[in-house]
Amino acid sequence: MFEANTAILLIVCLIALVAIGVHIAIALGMTSALGIFLVTGADVYAFGTVQRMLAATAYEAIREFVFAVIPLFLLMGEFISKSGTVTDVYRGVNRMLHRLPGRLGIATVIGNALFSFVTGVSIASAATFSRIAYPEMKRFGYHPGFALGTVAGSSCLGMLIPPSVLMIVWGILTEQSIGQLFAGGVLPGLMLTSMFIMYVFAMALVKPSVVGVGVVPNSSAETPAEPDDEEEEVSTTQFLISLFGIVAVIVAVLGGIWFGVFSPTEGAGAGAFIGLVLALVKGMRFREFIDAVLSVGKTSAPILLLLVAASLYSRTLAMTGMANAIESLFIGSGMEPWMIIAVMVLIWFALGMIIDSISIMLLTAAIFSPIAIQLGFDPIAFAIIAIIAIEAGLLTPPFGLLVYTVKSAIQDIDPEMNVMTIFMSSIPYWIIMLVAMALIVRFPEIATFLPNVLFP
Repeated sequence: MFEANTAILLIVCLIALVAIGVHIAIALGMTSALGIFLVTGADVYAFGTVQRMLAATAYEAIREFVFAVIPLFLLMGEFISKSGTVTDVYRGVNRMLHRLPGRLGIATVIGNALFSFVTGVSIASAATFSRIAYPEMKRFGYHPGFALGTVAGSSCLGMLIPPSVLMIVWGILTEQSIGQLFAGGVLPGLMLTSMFIMYVFAMALVKPSVVGVGVVPNSSAETPAEPDDEEEEVSTTQFLISLFGIVAVIVAVLGGIWFGVFSPTEGAGAGAFIGLVLALVKGMRFREFIDAVLSVGKTSAPILLLLVAASLYSRTLAMTGMANAIESLFIGSGMEPWMIIAVMVLIWFALGMIIDSISIMLLTAAIFSPIAIQLGFDPIAFAIIAIIAIEAGLLTPPFGLLVYTVKSAIQDIDPEMNVMTIFMSSIPYWIIMLVAMALIVRFPEIATFLPNVLFP
């Protein structure tokens, strides 16, 4: 039965806690504990029920073998990141593009796509490429806003291209196959990458000044608008070793998962091992190894805590009847299915302004996914739509986290850069992501084709 007063109180408490800056895991835990207490009688015996449910949820939420996939994939990303292979590939791709208009911007998009596979976290992509790509683009006369907009926009690929942390969390929360979600993200990820590249190329043709054409570079008046091949620091050998290493990880991890050689968790372990080998070949020191392990621990521990809180939150939704009430509200509204999806997307955009991607997913996945399935949407296609929308929310003013990450990363490089300039330059990428979502809503086969082929 739906407890309306309890549900309203819980929503108000959750919003208030998040608004005053309480960590989302703690806010969810406190709100859920209050909800269980009220639903089970709000007396001395209810305290015992709350304690037992907290203990049982904490144990059951992360005891599954699949949860090891998160720290293992993060460890793979840390090893590959510290090896410097992504920087080598970025510079090598830039050299290969030669005289293509806007090639530094295009190389940034391609590099971010590859780095997305390495890390699976868009915030990490934004921070890293702000340091790698922006100084180069600034040096060769790129408009600062256009350069940083390209970095921020293409960083959104981090959660769409597998293996993605968001896909793993979504799969855990909705009990979907992580391997199928990985497969579902491939074609949309390639489509979005291609659309970003086409935008950069079109801007280079229509408005050449934004890519440094006709602009005197910062280094010297004689330097061309974009770098010549000999200016690239990476050697062909370095580039090939780095490219081969990344391709080997992609083939081993995703290929192994898709063709049934091993489970996602085993694939993550294999990826971490190959990443370690690649980092050692590239000269990673023992101190860097320790730093990588510590970094993964600091990143994955809060995620696992969030998953415990989300599991408790889901139980509270079920006990109060709130999830069923929201589902009935949407289904009985009389709106067209695409309009209901549009409302969900707007909610994701709004949440993206104030909290991070995983927190958004924890709050909404358990509610929205059953509604979408009841409306007739394929669960894989809906998951991809959700991930794109949540990532687009991180570009949404006034508090888009990706934009502030970029601003923070280049603070010592360009302290005068205005946050609003980055927001404005990110709008075209935000619009492109809207178009991509619309295409997947209209043609869900974009997301479902590969999973249907690999998992018949």
